[in-house]
Amino acid sequence: MRHQTPRRALVAGALALTLGLTAGAGAASAGESSKKPKTVVAVAKSSDDFSTLVEAAVAADLVKTLKGEGPFTVFAPTNEAFAAVSAADLEALLADQEALADLLTYHVVDGRVLAKDLEPTQTVQTVQGDEITIDVADDGTATITDASGNTVDITATDLKAKNGVVHVIDGVLTPAS
Repeated sequence: MRHQTPRRALVAGALALTLGLTAGAGAASAGESSKKPKTVVAVAKSSDDFSTLVEAAVAADLVKTLKGEGPFTVFAPTNEAFAAVSAADLEALLADQEALADLLTYHVVDGRVLAKDLEPTQTVQTVQGDEITIDVADDGTATITDASGNTVDITATDLKAKNGVVHVIDGVLTPAS
């Protein structure tokens, strides 16, 4: 099934949020004043931790639409997360625009979900259409279990932007299909 333009815009906006907030979070933690994120392309180029995510956005032909109104909640895998995917699988995914768009939209949830809003356990539908389950332990650590049964850790939360929020994850979520 071909992806419609609104879906691509949603994913693009979510990726823009992901890339912009990650760079902004680094500046804020370094004691600098918080600034609104630069353009997505500029921020993406300055954030080494998300270069694979940027490459995926380019391969999915989402770069031109990396601005969105939101709000979105994005679960953003780092380069280390993508490194756990076999090189052959990653190469095949980057070559298949439709499968790549499905994977990227599986990391996005409609609405702004902050860490404080999470329940001990909840199942949410992703923009891609499949569900993920988020579990929060008593100590505040959180994990996501994808439709394939894989579990990843949420390693950073509440990277806020005007159009949503990003939570950094240490693995790549895999939809069932």
